[in-house]
Amino acid sequence: MEKVFVAQRVATKLFSTEAAVDHAMVEATELLTDMLRARADVNASLVFADDVQVKMMEALKALGEARTAMVGVHGELAEAQLRLGIRTKLGYHDKPPGTMRKVETTTMRDVG
Repeated sequence: MEKVFVAQRVATKLFSTEAAVDHAMVEATELLTDMLRARADVNASLVFADDVQVKMMEALKALGEARTAMVGVHGELAEAQLRLGIRTKLGYHDKPPGTMRKVETTTMRDVG
């Protein structure tokens, strides 16, 4: 199998793994937010379920460390790609298609 196709397969998995870690961070952050709101909504004391919130923060820290590790993996694989003599960007510009957010512009107009 040609090196470029093998590299493409690995790059695709790398990008999906990076996106999964980011998604997990978003979900975990939203969960923590909902937990804090729920405590306030039921008028519970600040110390209520504090141990759960601490564990949630530990989980977020672990996800942050996982993300940092994935950034390192990305860099190492980019170096490996060059050592193998693969010079192409594999059709991507550091991001796979469909992962870039579409920028919406708002046009203001005079009313009245």
